[in-house]
Amino acid sequence: MAAMTGIPSGRPGPAAGGRVVVGIDDSPAGLAALRWAIGFARSRGARLVAVRAWALGLPRHGGLRHHRSHTPVVIAFHGTEPGHAARSLTRRALREAAPDALGDVDVTIETPEGNPGPVLTQIASGGDDVLVVGTTPRPSLKRAVHGSVSAYCTAHAHCPVTVVTPQAGR
Repeated sequence: MAAMTGIPSGRPGPAAGGRVVVGIDDSPAGLAALRWAIGFARSRGARLVAVRAWALGLPRHGGLRHHRSHTPVVIAFHGTEPGHAARSLTRRALREAAPDALGDVDVTIETPEGNPGPVLTQIASGGDDVLVVGTTPRPSLKRAVHGSVSAYCTAHAHCPVTVVTPQAGR
């Protein structure tokens, strides 16, 4: 996996400890970012904050969909179902990324409602936070329609951001 780190100009790098905030999904890029974040949190003695944001209208974020038109429209949610689905996906991703290796890392799971880029940059706002996100190096229709979370985070975060791309075959 390749990682690129950016520190906003005029800001020192993070001190040991602190928090490593990682955006979670079950894509190869998301799992690569999670693996990198776990190792980095372990090396710093930092808390890992695993964040899976969800919102109406974003792909794979739940809700009942009406498909008669050309564009699916989310018309209803069943109570707390989207939050439960986000927590379940996060727990699955953690098990897949580090099945036996989380005993020495303090992990917090957050599943806020909202667009992933703004949610992640708001959560990773502490002076000793590091934000980790995954990206796919090639263009995609999803990115064209919904924008790039990693590009948003590197442009708007007030802490160092590490963008991780997955290794081929992983």
